Amino acid sequence: MSDARIARLHGRRVWDSRGRPTVEVEVHLADGAIGRAIAPAGASTGQGEALDLRDGGSRFGGLDVRRAVGSVNHEIAPALLGLDTTDQEAVDRLLVDLDGTPDRSRLGGNAIVATSMATLHATAASAGVPLWQHLAGGRPVRIPLPEIQIFGGGAHADRRVDVQDFMVMCPAARSFSEALDWTAEIYRAAGTLMRKAGKAQGVADEGGFWPAFDSNEEALEMLTRAIENAGFAPSTQVGISLDVAASQFGSGGQYTLALDNRTLDTGALIDMLGSWIERYPILSVEDPVGEDDHDGMVEFTRRHGHHCQVIGDDYLVTNAKRVEAAATGGAANAVLIKPNQAGTVTEALQALRAGKEAGFGTIVSARSGESEDITIAHLSVGWDAGQLKVGSFTRSERMAKWNEVLRIEESLGESAEFSGWSAFTFAAVTSSAAKP
Repeated sequence: MSDARIARLHGRRVWDSRGRPTVEVEVHLADGAIGRAIAPAGASTGQGEALDLRDGGSRFGGLDVRRAVGSVNHEIAPALLGLDTTDQEAVDRLLVDLDGTPDRSRLGGNAIVATSMATLHATAASAGVPLWQHLAGGRPVRIPLPEIQIFGGGAHADRRVDVQDFMVMCPAARSFSEALDWTAEIYRAAGTLMRKAGKAQGVADEGGFWPAFDSNEEALEMLTRAIENAGFAPSTQVGISLDVAASQFGSGGQYTLALDNRTLDTGALIDMLGSWIERYPILSVEDPVGEDDHDGMVEFTRRHGHHCQVIGDDYLVTNAKRVEAAATGGAANAVLIKPNQAGTVTEALQALRAGKEAGFGTIVSARSGESEDITIAHLSVGWDAGQLKVGSFTRSERMAKWNEVLRIEESLGESAEFSGWSAFTFAAVTSSAAKP
């Protein structure tokens, strides 16, 4: 008989994909089960998200995490010792109460989320089932539609282009495996086009090409050509997803596009993005205006929410109350779910549930500073999120997640259901014209 009480909890300092320190937590249960998880870190962060605890000073540019590791070993571990992990909500509530701040800044969001996820892994190990299956609890699940970066910009590529992510989605694929096959061909085609045009400058934070485009729209033109050159039909087979991350280049309703050398107000920015939606196979737009621009989010959703997915990331920061308010106010029709943004697994799940109740699309997402941790792959399946955003189709911290979903899909055999078009909830996908 399993005994899911915490017998030992240990934190250590490890390294993320940017070569920066981060926190790993290992949870040992009384029955011998072990769970381990690593905290990710974002580059573009919303004002309302949980805060990492960093050491400051000169060591590693102030980014060391010895204080956060100390939080795990000296405060969190003694408080959680003997706790039954089968009640994840109780574990996470204790973590939140122990910290005592609204933004997790005392113990550190990095210390807390690593502990929360490690506890979840330990519970699944104790039950002898894969994490996704533990999360599903017998409910039906779908394999998520991947959202995969081809060109990286914004804070992920030293602002070489203003838009942060130019991504592809393959909703017409028949399986997750096939969606990755298609993406691999598109990535190769994009690389060939970039090299021939002399536009490739290296690789961005999340593994996409670091481009040298002359305008933001040039990236859309080249990505559309890459889809076609790879042998796929834009819109009916493969679509484009944008993470504008507008808070990175504007606030107070004023947005400065460095690459295009112009400043736009909210209305002009919405008009520009709307013209892109009309001319390119765009299925999804994330953070089209700044996180402080509520009226802009409402207007963008009103004008374009029937034609594409409008995702709130910095705007919603994986917060259930914000999701509920956005749904009531008509701002956004999809929510990005980042466990470290919320602070705990439980809070992330609450935001996802709020999104589903509102009829929103839900996308579990990685961060730009990642590791070999594969927790989000299991969350996306076990929570039946429908979509998964990890980064590009290169670099092992990204591929670890994609490959884990492949394993899950294979383990389900013929019963595996790929979300495909069903991942989207906006009106246009219900029409036959939007499907192949």
